[in-house]
Amino acid sequence: MSSTANGKNGTWRNWGGNVSARPAREVTPASVDELADAVRQAAEDGLTVKAVGSGHSFTSIAATDGVLIRPQLLTGIRRIDRENMTVTVEAGTPLKRLNVALAREGLSLINMGDIMEQTVSGATGTGTHGTGRDSASIAAQIKGLELVTADGSVLTCSEKEHPEAFAAARIGLGALGIVTALTFAVEPIFLLTAREEPMPFDRVLADFEELWAENEHFEFYWFPHTGSTNTKRNNRSAGPEQPVPQVKGWIEDEFLSNGVFQVANWVGRAVPATIPSIARISSKALSARTYTDIPYKVFTSPRRVRFVEMEYAVPRAAVVEVLRELRTMVDRSGLKVSFPVEVRTAPADDITLSTASGRDSAYVAVHMFRGTPYQRYFTAAERIFTAHEGRPHWGKIHTRDAEYFSRVYPRFGEFTALRDRLDPDRLFRNDYLRRVLGA
Repeated sequence: MSSTANGKNGTWRNWGGNVSARPAREVTPASVDELADAVRQAAEDGLTVKAVGSGHSFTSIAATDGVLIRPQLLTGIRRIDRENMTVTVEAGTPLKRLNVALAREGLSLINMGDIMEQTVSGATGTGTHGTGRDSASIAAQIKGLELVTADGSVLTCSEKEHPEAFAAARIGLGALGIVTALTFAVEPIFLLTAREEPMPFDRVLADFEELWAENEHFEFYWFPHTGSTNTKRNNRSAGPEQPVPQVKGWIEDEFLSNGVFQVANWVGRAVPATIPSIARISSKALSARTYTDIPYKVFTSPRRVRFVEMEYAVPRAAVVEVLRELRTMVDRSGLKVSFPVEVRTAPADDITLSTASGRDSAYVAVHMFRGTPYQRYFTAAERIFTAHEGRPHWGKIHTRDAEYFSRVYPRFGEFTALRDRLDPDRLFRNDYLRRVLGA
């Protein structure tokens, strides 16, 4: 699932295959000092700098024609502080490795997204999140971070140390410097009971507030062209552990969600007229199931079918209306959509450019199978999201710019002022940041 290290003639590509770049050179530093040297050297050579994780962003947020920093040697846990219940981890550590290592220590992150292939700094820097009534994005669990800034110096920040940098750098978009280490709040490992079951779309919309209020983690997938959804409720449990049996898990997760789904999407891409029938079959393929396991085994699942994605955070109070408008749009447009629409929630947080900054949010994600024309669908969906002051995920496809963000993020100016101070010469710039943050 990682991005291509060196494709043809030094070309870098992202996981979704929709972004590529040709950096002037690549550096794989083995220490923070080596990274700081690489940053200073790039500045001397007049080159821009970008760090790239596993390439899971669908935007060109990590693309550069300058120096590409690969953090794969900056991995592993630096320290576990059981008194303060935190773990400090190197920036290039994949979430998957962090989750497994923490579990061995009897610890867990509080909440997480649904895939764990990303590096910790890539995931937090773009605002990756799961779903939660009370627990927020991965970045909201950060208690401290270490950042190499444009002049090659190392900045350590937390709520007490450089709090204004801490407020912004937890979701820094790679614009403020290169994150080298993150300190996360953790807790003793716990069990979650997941209850997955189909539910009619209209019922989910009618009962949305209730489903949200009664569950620690509620999410659902709606299959366009159908009146069906698949809901998932995760709640803490006293046990006992009852994992999904291996064979059954393989059939449901690998075969149905990945294998058959891949073939169905190939058919749909070749013959779009078949998509509504495929959607009806897909929506019925997954039956209800309940299982109890440790958090990362419940929150995350493998994603082998490649796609492109757009996701917007809208005020939670607006989500039912947004979904109704989305359904009407799909029905009237003649579009054929083979991928389900994913809906999750997050409480308000205090991170400057978090999609949930200062407001309780719901996330609506639209996907298209890789290689299928997605512009018409995404443009129509984006029109609905932006009418509700939606904020796009920083790592997913969108067409918004700095002018728009200055309207939907009350603290936008705070972020750009900090950037002016930390990176006055725009060493960390690229085309994407120019668009979303302004020149």
